[in-house]
Amino acid sequence: MKISELQTGNSGVEVTGNVKELSEPRSFDKFGRTIKVATAVLTDESGEVKLTLWNQDIDKVKVGDVVKITNGYVNEFQGEKQLTSGKFGKIEVNPAA
Repeated sequence: MKISELQTGNSGVEVTGNVKELSEPRSFDKFGRTIKVATAVLTDESGEVKLTLWNQDIDKVKVGDVVKITNGYVNEFQGEKQLTSGKFGKIEVNPAA
């Protein structure tokens, strides 16, 4: 699927793109656990989308990496589409072609 085809509410999404930007991770406490979150901008030839990265996935990804999201989903945060792997999805960094 191309980034331009993503719609809020899509699930089971498979997208590959390049990491153009990566925010500094933020931490917050939820249910007594500290959770880290960061936002990357993922691009392909059709457009770009914000990619939400959680906890250990943050450390895997760097600007310039190719990232493949499998079984991801698209939600909306503050009026913008965001892609995330969620609990059941997978992020592969620089997958073999």
